[in-house]
Amino acid sequence: MAGLSLLAVCCTAFTVVFAVLAALALVIHLVSLAFPARIARTDPAVIAAIAACVASRHGGARVKDIVEDP
Repeated sequence: MAGLSLLAVCCTAFTVVFAVLAALALVIHLVSLAFPARIARTDPAVIAAIAACVASRHGGARVKDIVEDP
C-alpha cells in the first residue's frame, strides 16, 4: 500500500482530537474568567415555605439560619 499506515492515521487522529479538546478547554476557561458565576441568592418564597413547614411540624420553632450544603 502506498498510502499512510494505519498506525500513522491513528496517531494523527489522536493528536488532532487532543488538540481540539485542549483548545475547547482553553476557551471554556477564558469564558469562565470573563463571566464569573453569580452569587446565588435564596428566593424569599423558599425561605417562607421552609419557615412555614418547620412551624407546622415543630410547634413554636422558628428558622434561624438556612445553609445550603456544597
